[in-house]
Amino acid sequence: MANPILPLWECIPDGEPKQFGDRVYLYGSHDRIGLDQFCDYKLKCWSAPLSNLNEWTCHGHIFQTRPDTDHESSVPHTDKELYAPDVVEKDGKYYLYTYIAGSPGCVSVSDRPEGPFKFLSTYEYAPEDAGDYGVYNDPGVLVDDDGKVYIYYGFEKSNMNELDPETMYKVIPGSLKKSVIDDRKEVPVEQRFYEASSPRKIGDKYYIIYSPRKGSLLAYATSDSPKGPFTYRGTIIGNGIDYPGGNNHGSLVKLGDQWYIFYHRMTNNSIFSRRACVEKVQILPDGTIPEVEMTSLGFEDALSPYKPVKAEIACVLTGGCFVTEKDLFKRTITQITDGCVIGYKYFDFGEDYSSKSMELAVKVTGMGCKGLLHVLIDGSRTDDVVNDKDEIKDDAGDNVSTEEVVEYSSVTGGKPGIEIGTVEIGLGDGIYRGRVKNVTGRHAVYFVADINLPKGVWTTNFFDGRVICELEEFVFLK
Repeated sequence: MANPILPLWECIPDGEPKQFGDRVYLYGSHDRIGLDQFCDYKLKCWSAPLSNLNEWTCHGHIFQTRPDTDHESSVPHTDKELYAPDVVEKDGKYYLYTYIAGSPGCVSVSDRPEGPFKFLSTYEYAPEDAGDYGVYNDPGVLVDDDGKVYIYYGFEKSNMNELDPETMYKVIPGSLKKSVIDDRKEVPVEQRFYEASSPRKIGDKYYIIYSPRKGSLLAYATSDSPKGPFTYRGTIIGNGIDYPGGNNHGSLVKLGDQWYIFYHRMTNNSIFSRRACVEKVQILPDGTIPEVEMTSLGFEDALSPYKPVKAEIACVLTGGCFVTEKDLFKRTITQITDGCVIGYKYFDFGEDYSSKSMELAVKVTGMGCKGLLHVLIDGSRTDDVVNDKDEIKDDAGDNVSTEEVVEYSSVTGGKPGIEIGTVEIGLGDGIYRGRVKNVTGRHAVYFVADINLPKGVWTTNFFDGRVICELEEFVFLK
């Protein structure tokens, strides 16, 4: 399944992926579409079998702070919003750690990883042993190999306590450690701890994945001890690179032989309505994790350009365009104006060496404005800029293409791409088609919006900032 990995109406940010048995479970917050605030009064759980990571099942509500038609409140002490949770297994029981806005955090238990979870207790601690007054912001819990239990948490300040493994909610006296990850103000913003602690033990090393002060990033730090100190090692992913960014929260999981980083990205041109995404990552022999780019792939190795593609799975949106939800069944990329770039990584076009061209069909909502969509392949913020009419060569140095290489957006810094054709967009709703050059192999695809009017003519000033269309979906045809 492409990114976002859950049904496109679902918003599960702050993802904590955990493998229990032969399934992977995704726990997280629950956002509500189109609102001006984070999270909800309920938590949900989704899971997929390891044999098919595209087959996600919803297990419904697993915990909530307010009653609804089918559920009573799960807690006796608050009715505030539920933020980023965590779940761990110990001795055949599953423990849910909840962060509740402005309220004491709590621990709940279930016999099943999918819940529902029954309230056990708020945390029990002496005042001098609580790092953030008992709220336990964004708790991340680690059950170590020796049975000891550690909880990492905090907002702007990085804290850790050891928990009593018999109760799973009593804080061991004297166990508080502060600044487990460096949170001093002089630390660079891409390194300084901010929130979203998520611990993992990988081999004999301890990792904490966290959100630094530059909140669109997910960073990681490592230690030889669960008690730290943890040393910053790098960035794993950012959700604000050539995309409308916001906060970020997620973690690592190994499924089969492959490591993944779960994270979220935004809709509605806001920092809310966040949706679950995933990318493949590597953990090198020295324990480092090379930074990965944000893609449209999800669990796929490549997407098919010959099946209809929902526009909203774009992983590049620049120039002011963004994904918006109109109803449960319709989400579009809106505010597409001159110079906007919409990108998808990656498609496998296969091995057709007989065709010289193919057709691209795009379905749009018309905005009463004509324009063009330039179609490009292989633009990337890390590519070297090449000159117009340069020959594009393969690894052996043989000529592959002499297509014009264009700088496709002044808005995004003049990144390069090979233009393979255009599609003319009309005034109204409809499906518009254009012939483009045939492509083989694996490529990113970019659409660049063009108002297609003369530059420097006074009459065109009336079209400055005009929205050309809204993009719904597209498909390549042969």
